[in-house]
Amino acid sequence: MNTDIRLYRHLPRHDSTAPSAVTIGNFDGVHRGHQAILAQVRERAGALGLVPTVMTFAPHPRAFFAHRGQRPELIPTQISSLRDKAGLLGEHGMRQIVIQRFDQHLADMGAEDFIRRLLVQGLNTRWLLVGEDFRYGHKRSGDIDLLRRMGREHGFEVRTLADVADSQGQRISSSALRTALAVGNLERSCELLGAPYRISGHVIHGRKLGRDLGFPTLNLRVPEPCAARSGIYVVRVHGLDEHPLPGVASLGVRPTVTRDGTLLLETHILDRRVDAYGKLVRVEFLEFLRDEESFPDLTTLTAAIRQDAQGARDYFASHGL
Repeated sequence: MNTDIRLYRHLPRHDSTAPSAVTIGNFDGVHRGHQAILAQVRERAGALGLVPTVMTFAPHPRAFFAHRGQRPELIPTQISSLRDKAGLLGEHGMRQIVIQRFDQHLADMGAEDFIRRLLVQGLNTRWLLVGEDFRYGHKRSGDIDLLRRMGREHGFEVRTLADVADSQGQRISSSALRTALAVGNLERSCELLGAPYRISGHVIHGRKLGRDLGFPTLNLRVPEPCAARSGIYVVRVHGLDEHPLPGVASLGVRPTVTRDGTLLLETHILDRRVDAYGKLVRVEFLEFLRDEESFPDLTTLTAAIRQDAQGARDYFASHGL
C-alpha cells in the first residue's frame, strides 16, 4: 500500500484542511464498478487540484441493522478485509480513506447534518461523486436533490454515476460478486474484479498439524462472514519471493482436526520450504478444486491433501504461474 495514503477513523481530519474530491460507498471487493467510480474521482481530483478521497463504513450498514434487529441471516458476507479494501483503494489512486464507524449515532444523524459534519466540516469537499440511488442520513431520508442544494450553499459540485455493466450488459455489483464467490465461480469473480480474488494478511501460527503430515501451511485469518466458498483452491502466493509462488489452499473450519469453528486460510506452497511466519502475504485464488470435507482419520486426510496438491500441480503445468 502506498505510504502517502492517509487513513482516518474520525472526522474532521486532525492533520489537514485540504479540499477533497470525494466518493461514498461500502466498496466491498473494489470491483470493476467501483474502479470506474474511483477513476472519475482520481481524474477530477487531478484536474481541480483536490485530494482523491473515499468515505466507507465499518461495519457495513446492513450488518449494523441486522445485528440491531437480531437478524444475523441478513448480515452480508465480506468480500474484502479492511486491509485488502484499503490496499485496493490505494492502488486505484485514492489518497484519503475515511473508515467511518457506522453506529447508532451515525444511523440517527439527520441528512443535513451528515452533509454538514462529514462532507463540509469533515473533508472540505469540493467535488462529490455518488451513485444515482445514493441515500444517507436518518432512515435514508437524504437524496441527490438535497446534496445538490447544499452543494450550492457550501461550494461543492455533485455528480452521479449510473451502474457499470459487464460485457453481457449485467450490472457489476458487490452482490453479483458475492454470488460468484459463494459458488466458487472464480472465472466470474475475476471478470467482476478485473483480477483474481485475493486475501492478504500476516502469517500466524497454526497447530503445526500440516507440518506433521508433511504439508506445512502458512495460515491467515480471513474476514468473517467470508464471501468465498469454503473448500480447496489452487492459489498463487505473493510476498515470500520476488516471484509469486504456486500453492494449494484450504479455506474453512478444519472439521477433521478441530471443533472450534474458526475460519482460517491454510496455504501449502508446492515443492518448497519457506519460513513465512509474521510475513505479510497475498493469496490469489485461481481455481476451486473441491468442497471442505470431514475425514474419518488423519491418514485419509493426508491422502486427500496429496491429491489436492497434485491437482494444483496439474493446474500450473497447463496454465503456468
